[in-house]
Amino acid sequence: MRRLISAVGVAAAVAGCVAGLLYLGPHPPRPQTRQATAAPAGAPSTGISPADAARKATASYPGDPVAWAGLARAEIEQARTTLDAARLGAADRALRRSLALDAVDNYGAVTGQGFLANARHEFVKGREYGLRATRMAPDRPDGYAVLADAEIQLGNYPQARAAVQRMLDIAPATAAYSRAAYDLETNGRPEDAAIALQRAVDSAVTDDERGFAEARLGDLAWSQGKVDVAERRYRRALASVPDHPYGQAGIARVTAARGHTGKALELYARLVERTPLPQFLLESLELRGASGGSRQGSEWAALSAHVRMVRADVAPVDPHLILYAADHGDPKTAVELARREWRHTRSVIIADALGWALHRAGQDTEALTYTRRAASTGWRNALFLHHRGTIEQVLALPEGSRHLSEARALNPHLFPHHPAPDR
Repeated sequence: MRRLISAVGVAAAVAGCVAGLLYLGPHPPRPQTRQATAAPAGAPSTGISPADAARKATASYPGDPVAWAGLARAEIEQARTTLDAARLGAADRALRRSLALDAVDNYGAVTGQGFLANARHEFVKGREYGLRATRMAPDRPDGYAVLADAEIQLGNYPQARAAVQRMLDIAPATAAYSRAAYDLETNGRPEDAAIALQRAVDSAVTDDERGFAEARLGDLAWSQGKVDVAERRYRRALASVPDHPYGQAGIARVTAARGHTGKALELYARLVERTPLPQFLLESLELRGASGGSRQGSEWAALSAHVRMVRADVAPVDPHLILYAADHGDPKTAVELARREWRHTRSVIIADALGWALHRAGQDTEALTYTRRAASTGWRNALFLHHRGTIEQVLALPEGSRHLSEARALNPHLFPHHPAPDR
């Protein structure tokens, strides 16, 4: 089975980070030119992909450590946009070559090692590389990007926010605004997150950047139950990148919310044939089950195979795989996988998944500890509220009904396709 990347990305105070809140600064000017792809610095604009341009650079200058570090970064970016984890092996080889040529003052290779470690869910290593890079070059943004992604996944949200703020201060561009949006959404500021994502769109210089930001705007609107807004954003993502997987998933989700179940299942079928990510497989499985179809079809088989593969080789665990095992497989396996991932990833997303797995396994008191931790940042996440409220009701806590009502009010379209909480 082809491995796919999950969805699943500064200790000192920095200027502009006041009272723990991000400062986005003035709106940046729009890029004067927009290219389908961005060639590496110094390379001619030929319309080829960044990865192909980087490969040509290493062929022309095999003794240049910067060229090899550039290739590694392009491979990692290609892995992110295509969700193909095989590209990470190519990135690793390019980094080794770059460091063999210059192991002393190689900022590109250090940041590349950090991006690679984060992509492999080795977030402690990612943090180490990010700190090293920011010490090497305090006024360059990539080290802070590495650091922010690692700190988020380690659950160190104030440190992640400080790193993002530093990016905003020195390089207010798509990479900084996209990370700022995640911080703002996670901390219960969806309106500000939308502003940051719009700036990410406006600052984009490649179709991939624009498609990513538009799809995230679609996800943000969907999370608040704004189906029409979500659809517009997903379609804009697909206008930028016609096969954008998250844009395609978003359109399938919107189609299902409008009651066109058969059409939505067709869209999911085409998507998972090309990109069998656990999130997409699980959404398709639950939609099929909610419409009266079998919950043990092709999606079930694919997700079960994912679980077996992850258990066999100690690979990073996608949180959607944990939820699948909890609701449609073996809850004890879900707890096993969630605890394993929790040792490496202390994000609120994993906290929620672990809490739900524990609930499904009948360990509600411990489960509540994790769902409360998932709520600790103030993220108004309908699924988090649903999980927490369900557990609270089982424990006869009075706030359970309120949290369930808040979840349905926040995004009523999420729940017709979510499996019943009964064990």
